[in-house]
Amino acid sequence: METPSKRVLIVAGEPSGDMHAARLIEELRTLEPGLRVEAMGGEALAGAGAEIIVDNRELAVVGLIEVLRHYPEIRRALNRLRQRLKQAPPDLLILVDYVEFNLKLAAAAKALGIPVLFYISPQVWAWRQGRVKKIGERIDMMAVIFPFEVEFYQRHGIPVRYVGNPLAGKVRATRSIEENRARFGVSGERPVIGLQPGSRRSEISRLAPVFAETAETLRARRPDAQFLLPVAPGIDAEWLRSLLPEASPIIVVDNDSAYNVMQVCDAILTACGTATLETALMGVPMVAAYQVSPLTYPLLRRLIKIPHVALANIVAGREVVREFIQDAATPEAMARELARLIEDQGYRDEVREGLDEIRKRIGDQNGSRNVALLAREMLL
Repeated sequence: METPSKRVLIVAGEPSGDMHAARLIEELRTLEPGLRVEAMGGEALAGAGAEIIVDNRELAVVGLIEVLRHYPEIRRALNRLRQRLKQAPPDLLILVDYVEFNLKLAAAAKALGIPVLFYISPQVWAWRQGRVKKIGERIDMMAVIFPFEVEFYQRHGIPVRYVGNPLAGKVRATRSIEENRARFGVSGERPVIGLQPGSRRSEISRLAPVFAETAETLRARRPDAQFLLPVAPGIDAEWLRSLLPEASPIIVVDNDSAYNVMQVCDAILTACGTATLETALMGVPMVAAYQVSPLTYPLLRRLIKIPHVALANIVAGREVVREFIQDAATPEAMARELARLIEDQGYRDEVREGLDEIRKRIGDQNGSRNVALLAREMLL
């Protein structure tokens, strides 16, 4: 008699989580070839062969006010997944980041006796540390991607495993720099500036116009500057173009790897978050920026307990790249910092040394493979 195939439900609420979840599933399927996977996710998980039961594209929002605006969609998705847990309990629930939503789902799974693996820790060490008690009550294992997170969870008696960072060894261009310059229509003789206004519609709609104005401001100082903006997975390129001025000098790059775009850039203006870590691993000097609703920001500012917002700086433990947050994220200030990065060789070298330090801290462990091995342990 054949052993029934194992079933996993994996939940990723935003593009970066979707990418990491997809890599996890690809690795897990090499260990468990008959594995059946259902998911809340997007293009990456669908491409990895998961059956998408909830599309996550309308759920990736940041900020308290932004979440309230999308609450009906978020509630429907949560209810649908709760029902799925009851009707067809999986052998393992894997939750990827997206903490508030996923902890609610973890509570439902715990009540049903379904094992829960949480992958990519919420930044409880940075803000709202009181959540750690809730995490301990609702999950069976926390898989963390930064070594310093292990001690935090051990101190609170929560099972934890350091699996390595899923970006290690994965962040690289797929073509030569000459091929990419030709493909994107940029010259290596003139500075190329990358613009990365985020991966969620809510953050892109807020940051893209400011980034475009920054490009115009920099171009007034450096008429030779060239600008590339890669379209994030799951984002409509025409919608993104509609956020830019009609006569914008920005080249929007659709259907290509952001790493190929990063490779040809001399400097990058990027939203805070995973993109700062990817840019650091590509070794490109950058400026980090972020804005949320004016109503959300005062609340977040009181909750955050660490001095940096950009993930690259959090990993470094110091400010390697300049951060421009909320009212400080003005086109003039960001253009000035970008100009310094492309004009001041000594400063540029100093920043790149810091990026090398970040790469060393990330290490070369195959995070996706390691978390897949952990998931298989929990399936056995």
